[in-house]
Amino acid sequence: MSSSAPRITSTLLPLLLLLISGSTAPSCAAGCDPADRAALLRVKAQLGDPARLSAWRPSSPDCCAWDPAVVCGGSGGGRVTALALYSLPDVSARVPPALGDLAALEILQVDSVPGLSGPVPASFANLTRLRDLDVNGTSISGPVPAALLAGAANLSTLVIANSKLAGPIPASLASLPNLRSLDLSGNLLTGAIPPGLLHGSFRFLLLSDNRLTGEIPADYGGGDVDTVDLSRNQLTGDPSPFLFGITSPAAKIDLSWNQLEFDMTGVSFPHHLRFLDLSHNRITGRVAKSLMDVRLEHFDVSYNQLCGEIPAGRFMSAHGADCYAHNRCLCGAPLPPCGTGM
Repeated sequence: MSSSAPRITSTLLPLLLLLISGSTAPSCAAGCDPADRAALLRVKAQLGDPARLSAWRPSSPDCCAWDPAVVCGGSGGGRVTALALYSLPDVSARVPPALGDLAALEILQVDSVPGLSGPVPASFANLTRLRDLDVNGTSISGPVPAALLAGAANLSTLVIANSKLAGPIPASLASLPNLRSLDLSGNLLTGAIPPGLLHGSFRFLLLSDNRLTGEIPADYGGGDVDTVDLSRNQLTGDPSPFLFGITSPAAKIDLSWNQLEFDMTGVSFPHHLRFLDLSHNRITGRVAKSLMDVRLEHFDVSYNQLCGEIPAGRFMSAHGADCYAHNRCLCGAPLPPCGTGM
């Protein structure tokens, strides 16, 4: 398969427009909570009154009916429990502190708001019911807001991707007992990856396109890990003893564009692996024979230091020459045949 296949992306939180049907109560006869209504109007004002939020009007008392992306629920039916702010190209503002006044908020999604800037405000410490925070495509800066989210014991999904976060990943994120999906890809993060950040089942760790250094902690090879994407960093060491192996749970692994060093010859890749990108590293040895039994939808070991004959048979025929390009001395289909002595 081509080495230009799509990279792993975060699909952890569906659009709120698809969540409305599952909400406990999209609106109620009595209208929305007055405090939530006032908070939403402050959010709109702090964003500079964008055109997409024109339906958010003081003259309209039921904020639960303003916009499909405002979802109400809770025991009384009128609390704002989910909110999506998306595709706001006319916004040039800092993250609205008034978002922290939506005390019943469980899901917050911000997508494609490139003019949204500044750090996550201190008011987010009030969002103790938050389960899913999904921010993508903004100019939000500052550190990862671990301290502000410490009270959100139910937080299971934390996404702040394709933004401008800087500094280290706080080890204190590991204290969030239900965090199972973490996506901080596409930022300016530095330092080592802390161990133990994820808990529970079906875990996702997406930290690509940063400036992370050091070795990958061994605990990300255990538990119920589905996806590990640490591509385009400056990671070193040998992750093969714990990330790979017949019993490894991961289905998608992208470690491309790092400085990893290990001998692939005897590595046993799990049969359920579906995405494997190890390109642009310093991997030596031969292409592992265990890959013959793995039906990969994406495979790339180009730009390494591999040598020897490529294993043939079974699922190996699905991989084109570009998957092996720019290695030291690989040969055999789909590359030219090996000479004598290989």
